[in-house]
Amino acid sequence: MAGHSKWANIKHRKGRQDAKRSKMFSKATRELMLAAKLGGGDPEMNPRLRMAIDSAKEINLPKDKIETAIKKGTGEITSGTLEEVAYEGYGPGGVALLVEAVTDSKNRTVSEIRKIFSKGGGNLGEFGCVSWMFQTQGVLSFDKSKYSEDDLLEAGLDAGVDDVLDDGSYWEVRTAPEDLIQAKQAFQEAGIEMESAEVAKIPHTYMSLDKETAAKALKLYEQLDDHDDVQKVYTNFEIPDELYQELEN
Repeated sequence: MAGHSKWANIKHRKGRQDAKRSKMFSKATRELMLAAKLGGGDPEMNPRLRMAIDSAKEINLPKDKIETAIKKGTGEITSGTLEEVAYEGYGPGGVALLVEAVTDSKNRTVSEIRKIFSKGGGNLGEFGCVSWMFQTQGVLSFDKSKYSEDDLLEAGLDAGVDDVLDDGSYWEVRTAPEDLIQAKQAFQEAGIEMESAEVAKIPHTYMSLDKETAAKALKLYEQLDDHDDVQKVYTNFEIPDELYQELEN
């Protein structure tokens, strides 16, 4: 069942951005607020909020901040109005970029995102211009040194697991988006620890880039991801480990 996944090629290499604790907290807080706004403040009745709470706990967001964010989302505590927005565009070499953001000012955010695209050698496109290149899936990752493929299949096959992919030092488990929480619970009940669990947009195919183009595309990706309103960025380019290390150094 295992194949090779390239998702970690970008996904697992964002340590430099994700290590910024305050930015991690800010993104988690916005997701909590939006999830509560859209589906209510009860995580048992709101799967997205349940995932947001789990993610917030994983980065050690304090309990009081989690509760406050949920109350702001439901309107129990007055706060600004947040909206979920998405942008699509192209980067250097024609790579596809999907940007998910949460904002209290759509005009400001789209202007700033367009500027980042332009300065980074890309261009912001129309809705639907690249989203067709991606598939929404549940993605869970596991340390290969701790578990075998059979361990994961035994625990998750009856809980909606579609595939197990080899991601180098990780196993990557894929599910339908609606099965992610069920699969996560199955692994937890089996005592299997996850490195991460999320709903993500996975490209159907990947683009390989030369060194110069890869450096430009990676820079644009990181600048978009670093924007205060941006929650997630997805792309379809891949960078070999050796080249990534060279670019980082």
